[in-house]
Parts: sequence; C-alpha cells; structure tokens
Amino acid sequence: MKNFFKITLASLLAFIIGGLLLLFIGMGVIGALVASGDQPVNVKSNSVLEITLNKEIVDRGSDNPLDGFGIMNLKPEAKLGLDDILACIEKAKTDDKIKGIYLNVNDISSSFGGLATAQEIRNKLKEFKATDKFIVAYNNMGYSQKAYYLASVADSVFLNPQANIWITGMGGEMTFYKKFLKKIGVEAQVVRVGKYKSATEQYFLEKMSDESREQFLAYTTAMWNQMAEAIAQDRDITVEKFNKLTNEFAIRKPQNALEYKLVDGLIYEDEMEAKLKDLTERREKKKLNKISISKYAKAANPNKKYSKNKIAVVYATGGIGFEQSSTSIGPELAQTIRKARKDTTIKAIVLRVNSPGGSPLTSDIIWREIELAKKVKPVIASMGNVAASGGYYIACAADTIVADPNTITGSIGIYGLFFSGEDLIKNKLGLTTDPIGTHKYSAFGGGYPIPMTPLSSRKFNKNERMILQQYLNEGYDTFLSRVADGRHKTVEEIHEVAQGRVWNAIDAQKHGLVDVLGGLETAIALAKEKAGVEDYRITSLPKEKDPFEALVKDLTGNVKTRILKSELGVNYQYYEKTKDIMNMAGVQVRIPYQVDLY
Repeated sequence: MKNFFKITLASLLAFIIGGLLLLFIGMGVIGALVASGDQPVNVKSNSVLEITLNKEIVDRGSDNPLDGFGIMNLKPEAKLGLDDILACIEKAKTDDKIKGIYLNVNDISSSFGGLATAQEIRNKLKEFKATDKFIVAYNNMGYSQKAYYLASVADSVFLNPQANIWITGMGGEMTFYKKFLKKIGVEAQVVRVGKYKSATEQYFLEKMSDESREQFLAYTTAMWNQMAEAIAQDRDITVEKFNKLTNEFAIRKPQNALEYKLVDGLIYEDEMEAKLKDLTERREKKKLNKISISKYAKAANPNKKYSKNKIAVVYATGGIGFEQSSTSIGPELAQTIRKARKDTTIKAIVLRVNSPGGSPLTSDIIWREIELAKKVKPVIASMGNVAASGGYYIACAADTIVADPNTITGSIGIYGLFFSGEDLIKNKLGLTTDPIGTHKYSAFGGGYPIPMTPLSSRKFNKNERMILQQYLNEGYDTFLSRVADGRHKTVEEIHEVAQGRVWNAIDAQKHGLVDVLGGLETAIALAKEKAGVEDYRITSLPKEKDPFEALVKDLTGNVKTRILKSELGVNYQYYEKTKDIMNMAGVQVRIPYQVDLY
C-alpha cells in the first residue's frame, strides 16, 4: 500500500508538471504568433535601417513565427536569412523614408565559414552606396576580421575606444587523431580516390600532407587576397601597405586602427547615436528612428509586383544524408525538384547549394532530378560558402554554375573511412570474436562486438580492401562522368582538376568548374534571362512545414540540441564538430576537412 501511494503521488506530480509545461509552452506559442503578426510595419520618415548581425546567418529566412522557438525561454529565436537581408537592402535603396544604413556587426556567424555570405552582403551594400544615402558602421564590442571586411564598405567606420580589432591574416589549424586512436587501441582504415582527398588524413597522419597543405594555402590565400583588395580600396590604402601592417601585426588595438586609417573615429555608443541624429537631421532630444532588418522585412514594398511567373529557389543546405531538414539534405530534395520541374508556373530553377557533401547515393538521386529538370526549363546553380564534393555533385548538371568568389568548391573525389578496434577489443577489453557465416564474405570486415559502437572487430583483409577500393574507384569514375557531362568536358580533363582537390571559386572558374562569379541575385538574374520572362516572383522551396508540426518535431527531436546550445553557448560548435567527425565514417563524397579559420 505504501508503494501504491508513492507511485500515485509521483504520477500526479508528473501530470501536474507536464500540464504546467504544456501551458507555458502554449502561452509562448501564442505570444510568438501574436508578436509575429501579419500586419505590415509602418516605417517612419527619416529612419535608419539598422543591420545588426549578432545571430547565425542562414541562406533562407523563415516565415514560420515558431521557427527557432526557444524551449528554455519560450521565445522565438529565428536566425537571420541572407535572402531577407539582401531584399531589405534592395528595398531601402528606393525607400524615401530610409535615409541610410547603420551597420552594427562584430562577427559573421554562418554555416561553413561565412566569408561568401559576408561578401554577398558587402556587394549589396556597395549597390546601396551608389545612392545618395549613407552607410555608417560601428561596434561596441570590436571587429573580427570578417566583420571588419564587411564594415569597411561603409562611408565611415567607428569603434569603441576600448574594443578589440585584430588583423592577423587568414589561418587555422587541424587536429590529428592518430596517436589518440592508437592509445585506445583503434586504427583508422582508409580507402580513397584522389591524392587531394585528404578528409581522412586526420586519422592516420600526425600533420598535413604536402598536397593538403598546398590546397589549403592556395584557397585561403585567394580568399585573403579578395578581402585585402576590397578593404584597401574602400579605406584608400594600398594592398601592399595593408598586407605589411597585417604581417607585422600592427593592427591589434583601436588606436592602431585609427592611426592607419582603418577606422574614422574611436567613440562610445552614445556618441554614435548623436552622429546618426545629425545624419538624419533629428534634434538632440528627439528619439532616433531606427528600424531593424526583422521589422523592415515586414514593411510594405511599393515596388513589389505580383506575377504568375515564378522562379523557384531550391535551398540545399547542410550535409547530404538520408533526412531532409532546414540544416540537412536528404532524398526528399529530389522530390522538391521534380515538383518544380512539373509546375508550369515555375519558369526556371535556381539551386542554392551550401553543403560540404556527404552521401554519394543521395547526391546521385538529386543529380538525376537536376538532369531531368534542365531538359524542361533553365536550371542555375548558386553556390554559397561551400559547395564541395557532394555539394558540387548535385550542382554539376546545372546549365550554369554561379559561385561567390569566396566559395569553397571542387573536392571531386570519394573516400571510405572505417575504424578497426581490434587492439581495443582483444587486448584491452579482453573480448574475443568468433566469425560465422554461410558464405565466404558473410562476415565482411568483421562484426561490432561492442554494442552501439561502430568499431569492427578486425582489420579488412587483403581481398576485402581490394573490393572496397574497386567500389570507390567505380564511384569516382561515376562522379567524374557526371561532372564531365555537365561541364561539357572529357573525363580526362576533369580528372586533372579533380582528385579531391578543393578550389577557391576564382580558380575553379579558370578550370571550368564554375561559369560565373556572383551571388544568389546574380543566379536569379541569369535564370530570368534564360527563361525569357520580364515579370516574376520568387518562390522558395522546399516548402516550410506547418508551424505546429515543426514545433512538435522540435519538442520531440531537438530539445536536447536546444538545451546543449543554451548551456554550451559558443562552445556548442565543438560538440557539433565531434558529431560531424562521426558522420564522416563510411563511404563519402565530402569536403576533405573542416578547418577553423581565424
């Protein structure tokens, strides 16, 4: 009886807590819906568009008011969409109520590096500068290199007198696991095609190979040169002088930045506010009219016209695997492309790729739909920060490939990564295995004697390794033929620039892997031209899930992720990278490695 009362009380308590939790979540959902509203925002005269980049920038913003709903604080935490940022700057160009832009950014956080994202925004701001309106940049917390690169486009750049600004050049580091694996009795078994396909080097080497170092320095140098040239041009100094200052680490304090004319003044936030009031002719005691990107996106656009003609922008974001979501690419994307092909109101397709690659099977399924779609209507590929390996695979069939100059692309190769725990299992844990099977290869590669651990009980034997190598060779040949067909070149010509090598988009264009340098808007303009339409509207695909369906999925599948993000903060990226490493096992068409660029 005593246990009965304990169980009853515990059940009642759980019911009450669950009910309260649902009540709070429901209140949060209602609040999010009310806050989002559908009513357009009224823009006041003499307003300043404030672009504050303090959240992760994704390629596609969400119209779902519950997107990013915070389980911990019961508030929406939507990410900024590059599409929304570009659209708002375009709208502000001709909006008489917007007098200028206030750029407030201390770092650029975006998938796979973010330099191409920063460049797309920067190019759009340059267009804005061609009007009579102003751009002023300021940050209270200091500038990272990518943030300064973006801010340097402004007419005037200001900085807090005590904030950091370090200009050091572009570098990073790789972590190697060979010794660690040996200590725990695990050995990486690697099968690969392409001398530059160095994705697996972290597991069997102790430092970068010569080929890996060569390609890394090539594309990072090209990226840095673009940054340096843009900064030098807008700050009216020579590239040689800027590189000399960087090499000497001469820019490490705000006073250094002011001395070398990289900023126009060291001021506090209240002083920045006063400058903005002067620029908008607001009296000192009057409140400055500032409007954020998120609010301005909801403001009416008098230049927007309805058209029955549509250009579909299909977003392919994240690693390529077997599940489709806003942060991963699955076979469902092929269905989205198929529907766009069959929709007669869609006159052209723009495939926006931001992916390091992944599953060769899923990549090929998507490639096939692109191949079919371009027989019916124009298909333009637009590459974001990264469109490499599987990301390049799904883009190579497009009529035209457009890439931002800072896009990382190429990496046409394939690898297989498997882990043998023979030493760990037999010698350290004292486990023995006894293979059994009906045929010669029934126990191919060994079993997994440790539950839930992808460690085989033994190394591949000679025949097994030969079979795997042959399988990867055939996969590489298929990859080469897909690219050769799409690029109208021979397999031999593609092999010369493939072999897993990563390219900066400028070099990729020289080798025929990219057609046009530009961003998403460039790709859309090309799609319009090839479709032969004057009026059109953009439709973004895949379609967003129903808000409540997405919320339920978050509650059931992503609660752990949200809690971890909340607890770990900026350190969550290291947890995420660890998961990515585990996902690199098996046969992959994936970018060679992930390097932290500073």
